[in-house]
Amino acid sequence: MDLFNYDGKVEAQTGGGLLADRMRPLTLDEYIGQEDIVGPGRLLRRAIEADKVGSIVLYGPPGCGKTTLAHIISHHTQGKFVRLNAVDATVKDVREVIQQAADDKALYGTKTILFLDEVHRFNSSRQDALLPAVEKGTIIFIGATTENPFHYVNGALMSRSTLFQLHPLTAEHAMIAMRRALSDSERGLGYMELQADEEALEHIAAMSGGDIRRALNALELAALTTPPQADGTVRVTLEAAEESVRRPIARADESTQYDVLSAFHKSIRGSSDAALFWFLYAVEKLGMDPMTFIRRLIAASSEDIGLANPQAMVQAVSALEAYRNNGWPEAKLNVAQAILFAVESPKSNAVYNAISRAEASFSRSGTAEVPLHLRDTHYKGAEKLGHEGYKYPHHFPNHYVKQMYLPAELEGTVFYEATEQGSESKIRLNQQRRREQ
Repeated sequence: MDLFNYDGKVEAQTGGGLLADRMRPLTLDEYIGQEDIVGPGRLLRRAIEADKVGSIVLYGPPGCGKTTLAHIISHHTQGKFVRLNAVDATVKDVREVIQQAADDKALYGTKTILFLDEVHRFNSSRQDALLPAVEKGTIIFIGATTENPFHYVNGALMSRSTLFQLHPLTAEHAMIAMRRALSDSERGLGYMELQADEEALEHIAAMSGGDIRRALNALELAALTTPPQADGTVRVTLEAAEESVRRPIARADESTQYDVLSAFHKSIRGSSDAALFWFLYAVEKLGMDPMTFIRRLIAASSEDIGLANPQAMVQAVSALEAYRNNGWPEAKLNVAQAILFAVESPKSNAVYNAISRAEASFSRSGTAEVPLHLRDTHYKGAEKLGHEGYKYPHHFPNHYVKQMYLPAELEGTVFYEATEQGSESKIRLNQQRRREQ
């Protein structure tokens, strides 16, 4: 049985195609979600309705309505609307669109809107081909991306475009879309004698993860593969829905991975056991590599804990060894222990600050000259070169003696200032005693 030609009716009434494509909204009133962007009186809505859309970048997760919004713009504009997908489009394709746009503008005064879907797939040199045309107004550029545009879209192109961030849709949005499809006899499934149990719709909505496209395609799959009952009615049950969509989609694009890793590190810094949640979510739900988080844990042990609790580094490196030796999931407990140890440790960024101060001092020291008394003396003639005067600290009380250790330009500079956190409180006392001697 052809999934898209049930009893010959879909083809005749809808022209075929997936339900999600057929039900794609044509007007802003049909558009679902993103009220903060296209709600009544909002900037983008006013621009679309007045056919005054400028160059924009639409950024958001899959299925949140980026392509649909561009589709609506294409129905509202009096100009030409050209769609390219960055996956298969070339620079030649872009230049042909730009040349045609220039001709149309010169001959007929017609504007051209170029919609470039998945713009993050265009590398920097390909995006450069767009810049002159955008600057001159030859084309109006609309880019759509699931990746952070500040990572993947040229800064010059971003500065000439308005960024609109679309948010993930909810299960409620998916329910609205499915109910609309069930009642629409022209583009949806309303032509069928179809009944969908509420619990079936709720399951699909929950499993779609806010992706309306996925929800509609799952509903259609369930409807077109469920045998009709004796009276010809097709009933979509929870069982049929579960077969059509079994688990929610977890988004693990590169931008999401960076965000989750950032949340993990900031949770450690903030002494929150949310760090454990983000770690397990990333590894077990998104499929990320545990090693990525263990490396970050080791870094955080010095950056955010340091000498306030030196054992945090020991725990982190031990977790690394456990993971290398035992693998996953056997090392889950070991890594979790190290994460929680770091979370509960007293915090200090004194090591990080010491590095920053030391590196900042390079500009003041120029070419650093090693003081004569610190230079190597393990050869004959060293004294004749003035390499003498070093005081051996262990020959003095408390194994400490004041002498110059830095280049003359930096004498008196202090890089490491211990805090009163954890073990650093003792270090701080020792620093104070030395300064008083």
